[in-house]
Amino acid sequence: MLADAVDQENQENVAPGGKVPPPAAPGGRPALALLRGNQRRPGQQQTAPPAPWSTNDENCGRVPAGKAGSKQPVFAIHMDEPDGEKRKRQVAPKKAVAQEEVLGLTTAVTSLGDRKPLAPIENPMDLSFDSPSIMDISVTQEVEENVNVNQVPDYIDDIYAYLREMEMKCKPKVGYMKKQPDITNSMRAILVDWLVEVGEEYKLQNETLHLAVNYMDRFLSSMSVLRGKLQLVGTAAMLLASKFEEIYPPEVAEFVYITDDTYSKKQVLRMEHLVLKVLAFDLAAPTINQFLNQYFLHQQTNPKVEYLAMYLGELSLIDADPYLKYLPSLIAAAAFHLAIYTVTGQTWPESLSQMTGYTLERLKPCLMDLHKTYLRAAQHTQQSIREKYKSTKYHGVSLIDPPETLNLS
Repeated sequence: MLADAVDQENQENVAPGGKVPPPAAPGGRPALALLRGNQRRPGQQQTAPPAPWSTNDENCGRVPAGKAGSKQPVFAIHMDEPDGEKRKRQVAPKKAVAQEEVLGLTTAVTSLGDRKPLAPIENPMDLSFDSPSIMDISVTQEVEENVNVNQVPDYIDDIYAYLREMEMKCKPKVGYMKKQPDITNSMRAILVDWLVEVGEEYKLQNETLHLAVNYMDRFLSSMSVLRGKLQLVGTAAMLLASKFEEIYPPEVAEFVYITDDTYSKKQVLRMEHLVLKVLAFDLAAPTINQFLNQYFLHQQTNPKVEYLAMYLGELSLIDADPYLKYLPSLIAAAAFHLAIYTVTGQTWPESLSQMTGYTLERLKPCLMDLHKTYLRAAQHTQQSIREKYKSTKYHGVSLIDPPETLNLS
């Protein structure tokens, strides 16, 4: 069960003798300059692995009372669930394979080696161009190209309704950071900024980043984590999101490598196991990126508007306050409105208002917060998202000056 997994994970992080192992030495956060400037591959040892923040209490400046993590368990379950306990899924034990079945399978596989290959079949048919047996594959190839799984007119309304339903189920708790004894919103912002760099280094999909942040926030909504293990949570969340979204996800050794061997492969895999248990294996979470793709299908616009909306949506991932209180569909709608207003001067289209049920008045609080974030993006401490969208791949939309005022009429 979850409590047993947490106890086991806490024991794994305690050194022999019952003492908590010392945290990583302070230094610069494990940014990807490591990957670009150092040719060390996974498996080589590193003496002083950096961390995104200092984990020594004596080096953390003013640590509030109750925030020092030296005597706290690495992970602790939040027990005050207002909505009641989540239904625990029980996984049926794997059935033991009978020895007779194993022996029978071995005999069958062995007997295949004694068979002679089949003789080739002579085809007397005339395989000329006039023969009906020749299949025209040009039509099939043309149909397989440029397939968009979201463009299904018969089901698109049902898909959107399902996404709106699931976003409520997969929404993190708004004030979870108040229950965290050893981490802060600024530490979370540093971690999300680092995940953006990881995604760019390994050329991961934008959806992978959004999923990883969702997994991390949902995990932290239920579990108290010490700052020395926060990056491990983010790494495991990114690993899970890559397995869920990517065709060729990076290997576990690569995720160990990008943390500069701060954590071992065993720790990453055990944390992945714990995250799955806390999330109850609900990984198909609707994200801002998914809702933006739905809006782009309903309202055709130019690529610059689309990339600017994606940029604004990712900016909202950095700051837990105030964006955790908004649903992904609402943030996506505000990002779309702000993007189309910035580029073309238009406002929230009526077609999307009817589709989503969001009026301009309903978007106003989120829209004002997103506009403030857009105005301060150049001065924000975390700059990975802004650097990412400066590239020609995204039409350099992060260099577009934000509007000074908004037309909310």
